[in-house]
Amino acid sequence: MPQHRLFEIFLVALEDLGVPYMVTGAVASIVYGPPRVTHDIDLVVLIDAERAQAFVDAFKSEQFYCPPIEVVRFESKRPARGHFNVIHNETGFKADFYLMGTDPLHRWGMSRRRRIQVGVKPFWVAPPEYVILRKLEYYREGGSQKHLDDIIGILDISPEEVEIALIEEKAGRLGLKAQWEALLERRGQTQT
Repeated sequence: MPQHRLFEIFLVALEDLGVPYMVTGAVASIVYGPPRVTHDIDLVVLIDAERAQAFVDAFKSEQFYCPPIEVVRFESKRPARGHFNVIHNETGFKADFYLMGTDPLHRWGMSRRRRIQVGVKPFWVAPPEYVILRKLEYYREGGSQKHLDDIIGILDISPEEVEIALIEEKAGRLGLKAQWEALLERRGQTQT
């Protein structure tokens, strides 16, 4: 099954439910940067406790592992870092759902998300600046160079899509200035 069809397994349900969402993580990096393999899709979603049952019902147990309704409700009430995953039984492909909560970067990204066409269906993707800022955070937290490589790929392939001044301003406010500077230094080294 082509990778974009795997994404649609999850995105069609969100579209049908009318759940506000945006694709982020590796899939968003692929949208703006070079192709690479990924085994999951990361989604920021806005699900409140009242819509939790409709969410669970959309991912039927014959096709998906979906956490129990109590877990979805609990995670949807968390102000920050709410998270759960749903797995497609046939393929093992996984969607990591990150609840928007009160996270200001999630809210900012959601307000600037973009509608793009991949495969047959359009879907919502995080803006590249959001993807870059989150990857800088992940780099700060874990030190994995793959996050810097993803950002360099975005900057090299889609420079016209990225507002550098906006990233620099937000990186300063989020305490990511050192990570941004490390990225620029690494990018300079890879371009020579």
